[in-house]
Amino acid sequence: MTQQFTLRLSAELAQQLDQTAKRLRRKRSEVVRLALEQFLATQVETRPIERIRDLLGQIESGVPDLGQRHREYLLRRLRDAH
Repeated sequence: MTQQFTLRLSAELAQQLDQTAKRLRRKRSEVVRLALEQFLATQVETRPIERIRDLLGQIESGVPDLGQRHREYLLRRLRDAH
């Protein structure tokens, strides 16, 4: 079952909606529905970590114990730079 929803838009936003609907050859209501679906789908992530979780652990340094001995490696690199 569908429900009707009334929405007030600024003149600028209404113009952008009209242009987009015309360009996509879709009804304005369909463009709004698609935009709302997309927006709501991105709101599922509740914590900022969820936005980058897929990036964690993706970079390899080639140093197997870097996580445990990072301070030692950093200090050595700083000494060697001088």
